[in-house]
Amino acid sequence: MEEAAEKPKAVKGVQAERIKREELGIEERRKHAGRKATPLRSHAKETGAQHRVYRFRFYPTETQAEQLVRTFGACRWVYNEGLALRSGAWEQHRVRVGFAETCRALTGWKQAEERAWLKEVSSTVLQQALRHLDQAFTRFFREVAKYPKPRKKQRSRDAATYVRTGFRWVEDPERPGTGLITLAKQSEPLDVRWSRALPAGAVPVRLSVMRDRAGRYFVSALVEERVSSLPAVFLSGSREPKAVGLDLGLASLVTLDDGTKLDHPRLLKRYAEKLARLQRELHRKVKGSQNRDKVRQRIARLYALIGDVRRDMLDQFTTRLVRENQVLVVEDLSIVTLLRPARGKGRRRKAGLSRAILDAGWGELLRQLRYKCEWYGRTLVVVDRFFPSTRRCSACHVKGPKLDVSVREWACAECGAVHDRDVNAAVNLRDEGMRLYWLVASALPPGRQAPAVIKASELEECLLAA
Repeated sequence: MEEAAEKPKAVKGVQAERIKREELGIEERRKHAGRKATPLRSHAKETGAQHRVYRFRFYPTETQAEQLVRTFGACRWVYNEGLALRSGAWEQHRVRVGFAETCRALTGWKQAEERAWLKEVSSTVLQQALRHLDQAFTRFFREVAKYPKPRKKQRSRDAATYVRTGFRWVEDPERPGTGLITLAKQSEPLDVRWSRALPAGAVPVRLSVMRDRAGRYFVSALVEERVSSLPAVFLSGSREPKAVGLDLGLASLVTLDDGTKLDHPRLLKRYAEKLARLQRELHRKVKGSQNRDKVRQRIARLYALIGDVRRDMLDQFTTRLVRENQVLVVEDLSIVTLLRPARGKGRRRKAGLSRAILDAGWGELLRQLRYKCEWYGRTLVVVDRFFPSTRRCSACHVKGPKLDVSVREWACAECGAVHDRDVNAAVNLRDEGMRLYWLVASALPPGRQAPAVIKASELEECLLAA
């Protein structure tokens, strides 16, 4: 049996510092040189507070738009240059380069004459781009993400992050929660459309400015807010928490255990003909021409409309579910696995199925349910994905044969009950979710609230934590 190849060892100590200085052009620490380097810590929120993001649209002036375009390009360039520096340092010299070294390299990049345009952008914004790169490497080393890739102008999102020292916030005394936001390197405040107010007296922790493909500008303000839990919801005449089972599907987007169904909007199918016409029109235009760019913007605006309608529908639906129920039960879906492309026969049918799953927005629905349950004192129970919710009779609990996707109703061979496929699955999910809920709730000490999320795959950990 061949021995496993040894992993290459990293160069450390004085030799690593020499390589960084002479080969990579990273200057030595000058400020606080005698102080030991400590890892940077993220902003810690206060006890009982939640980090909440408020997103607003704003309309920049021509000067502000030009400065933001330069900022987006500089952030993208610094991210790619930092990625090349860290990758090259390891591949060529076996030297690890971290966030602090890339920040010192950024100072050298800005001092070069050919890169004087970097000085027109706030240094804090460029450092945040390097911090995002460091976070990408951290996720890669934890094996939860792939190796970071360079950002491209036509593929990556135009965005920039401003920390507290990178913007000025002046609250309007007449309208608490609104005010003037002035970004670094800009003299005029942004024309923000305050669709809702921030918490009165709260100062944003950081701002994220972005531009989507439709040319719209948005600013997202991260604030610390104490979100009040909603009153507990119990079944009429008892102290048992009200629960609801949710079965996600494609015939109906969501089916509840009481038979209520949320219709699938099928937005991509609704606008498929218009999208196809615009795509053909785009293909006929000359690359680089203004007419081609106009058609591209029309396509981007249509996709933006589809995304806005989908998010608004899911947001209203999940908020209503969280307000009306104490326990919400869903199935643990592996959406990534469901979206894997098929090989051989049936590829076209599988491509249509994957397109319908993406159009449904299952991932966004589950994400909203998770954070809203954490905010408002509800419990989300995630049942194991191998639980036979569709095949099991909700009346006698007998497991039936495997059903084809085309079968929407079936009769139990044991008790004769006729079931709607989706409603039966939602009822079984609710019953199984409540069983898991009571297992965890009974192990909690008196007066302690059930956790916000209970996963069947992590049930032992939940019981130990209780």
